Amino acid sequence: MSGSDPHTTTVAVRTGWRARLSPRRGLERVRDSAGAITQIVIAATAAFAFAHYALGHATPLLAATVTVSSLGLVRDARPRRVLETVIGMIIGILIAELIVLVAGIGWWQLGITLAVSLVVARFLADQPAFAIAAAIQAAIVMVIPASVPFLRLVDGIVGGVAALLVTALVPRSPLRQVAHEGAAVIAAFDDAVLTLVQALRRGDPRRAARGLEKARALQAPLDAWRQSIESAAAIARISPFVRRQRSEFERQERVRTHLDLATRNLRVIARRVVYLCDDGSPRPVAADLLAELATAGRLLADVLTDISYEPVAREAVRSVATRLDPVVIAAGRSSVDQNLIGAFRPLAVDLMTAAGMPADDARAALPRV
Repeated sequence: MSGSDPHTTTVAVRTGWRARLSPRRGLERVRDSAGAITQIVIAATAAFAFAHYALGHATPLLAATVTVSSLGLVRDARPRRVLETVIGMIIGILIAELIVLVAGIGWWQLGITLAVSLVVARFLADQPAFAIAAAIQAAIVMVIPASVPFLRLVDGIVGGVAALLVTALVPRSPLRQVAHEGAAVIAAFDDAVLTLVQALRRGDPRRAARGLEKARALQAPLDAWRQSIESAAAIARISPFVRRQRSEFERQERVRTHLDLATRNLRVIARRVVYLCDDGSPRPVAADLLAELATAGRLLADVLTDISYEPVAREAVRSVATRLDPVVIAAGRSSVDQNLIGAFRPLAVDLMTAAGMPADDARAALPRV
């Protein structure tokens, strides 16, 4: 059994770190997190100022820490997620306050507080982050003394309310994030298809395997896109500034759903391409058809940002779909070749429906077989 080359592994690790530490990638991360950073700064500052000046708390640390921890820099900014995190932290603070009131502050009290906070939080929620949030805030209460009982609980509530308010009143430009995630999916989809096209043109089994690998990797960006849409739709339900975009999020979800189906069909196509390329024979006709579908599918990137492009994208896919007759195109070829052309048909239907065509109309555009 052969092992991995240590030198190759070291080079790969160094290359990965260089990519992550590059100024360009750093600027991209800052740009992508700009909305979250703005939310955190506004909410934490407002919560601290309210607790300090309006309520008279000398050092309302938890007002700021609860706000920062509940909002975070994660993609999922749904009010429900923020509320769940806030509840977890408030539970941790309450448990710590009760233990301080009964047993005081010390190393063994800290241990008991952490144990109780983690046990209670894990009992209440299945998300590990919920329990960790509760334990962190509980530890802060135990380490930083206060002169008035439950003062820090009030600070935590102030921070939680500030986080929820800023989620609704200072949204993170969810439409931009959703469109960005969708464009990433379409770019990755296009890359996978073009790799399969090259494999068919050259009869290259190695390139075909690479295309299958890329097709399988599409699930991760699709899941990220779905999460962004769900988060944006949840924000739109409570935010007066985003509510008017609810129909757009519904349209994005329709495009995503059908592209998800298209990627499943692409994986079927990729497996057949891998099998066919074993003989090393080029298949230019199948390659040309798949390349045309890729060109049409690329128009979906414009559809994401402008609904007026939907008719153009539908017609581009339909012009290919009307020619997808396996018997005619692969006449004289093996049944495996015909099956490959046949696998293009559901892919074309999914791309047409992603561009807004009713499913019955999309299926009717295919020639009868």
